[in-house]
Amino acid sequence: MRMAPRNRVLLTLILIGVAAALSGGFVMQAPNRLVSGTPIMIWNAADSPILLAIAVGPALLIAASFVRPSSILHWEMLAVSATLLLLLLDGAGVSAARLSQGAALAARISLGWGFWIMSLCAALAIVDSARRLKLAPSARLVLAVVVVGAAAWLAVSGRLDQLSILREFATRRESFAIELSRHATLVIGALLPALAIGLFLAVWATRQPAIKPALFGTLNLLQTIPSVALFGLLIAPLSAVAAAVPSLAALGIGGIGIAPAIIALVLYALLPVARNGVAGIEAADPAIIEAALGMGLTRRQIFWRAQLPLGLPIFLAGLRIVLVQTIGLAVIAALIGGGGLGTFIFQGVGQYAVDLVLLGAIPVTLLALAADFLLSLSVAALDRRRAA
Repeated sequence: MRMAPRNRVLLTLILIGVAAALSGGFVMQAPNRLVSGTPIMIWNAADSPILLAIAVGPALLIAASFVRPSSILHWEMLAVSATLLLLLLDGAGVSAARLSQGAALAARISLGWGFWIMSLCAALAIVDSARRLKLAPSARLVLAVVVVGAAAWLAVSGRLDQLSILREFATRRESFAIELSRHATLVIGALLPALAIGLFLAVWATRQPAIKPALFGTLNLLQTIPSVALFGLLIAPLSAVAAAVPSLAALGIGGIGIAPAIIALVLYALLPVARNGVAGIEAADPAIIEAALGMGLTRRQIFWRAQLPLGLPIFLAGLRIVLVQTIGLAVIAALIGGGGLGTFIFQGVGQYAVDLVLLGAIPVTLLALAADFLLSLSVAALDRRRAA
């Protein structure tokens, strides 16, 4: 009798990971940072103990996908998936250290596409196990802290130092800290005014429904303008303002720099903030509003005491979209002198240095994922509290 898999998602992920291991380079060896390099398969790159552990993990997960689901099994799959992810990272670091011995100083060992696919499959297997366990928000946060903390320990301990991306970081440690701080400044500087303006527009639209078509039509139009084009369109007017008002120029407002970057990011953020704001305000039961009016509460009191608390999960969902979007779009600010992690991305593109591109792209991705994860936990916690 043919045995059907009980967990098709896990089985698919592991088969994709195994296919990547068999066909894609685990690491890439190149004579310098500007050459793509030669792919080295995992069985030629990793040490025997790590290779054995990496081979055992998928085998256990494939077997587990055919077993009847249970809470204990999901915990075991979670542990195996997390261990496999960390072993892949450690194996890449050990491989880079071994391959770098006796090599020229300019030689580089970078991560191959096989590594990235396998790591992605292991990470998705962790997510799948956590979802099946229906972990509470606090438990998911602890899980994320443990996995990320273990990966950070591998980096801090020096086991990954010979990977080319860590070597790029070592030579740009000070500038990386500056650009990371600038990226955070761009995001926060755009997020705060976008929330204030967007919430004001949402309240205005709910109290004056006739303006909704014009308001959201305008905000939709702003979203259709390509990001690079919008940054470019702001150069001329802001340069004219800076020339006409020297005091504003002294504050850093001009055609290039952080000011046009923040303005463009605010304009892009207004639509999701306003749209979710309207949805959150209108989510309150009309009976609650009528009862509040009957008790003599003003419109402002009703908003702060009823509509805002009841619509908070929807507001947070909008904030989640805006924050992730802004973190990504802030990369473009580097093109107009706004700085941020996009500086490394565009420098890497200009120099054809893939690892320099990754030095900017990976932190941006991690920041966006962390923001999305934390806000999704906040929404889940609010939903649990309301359900209780």
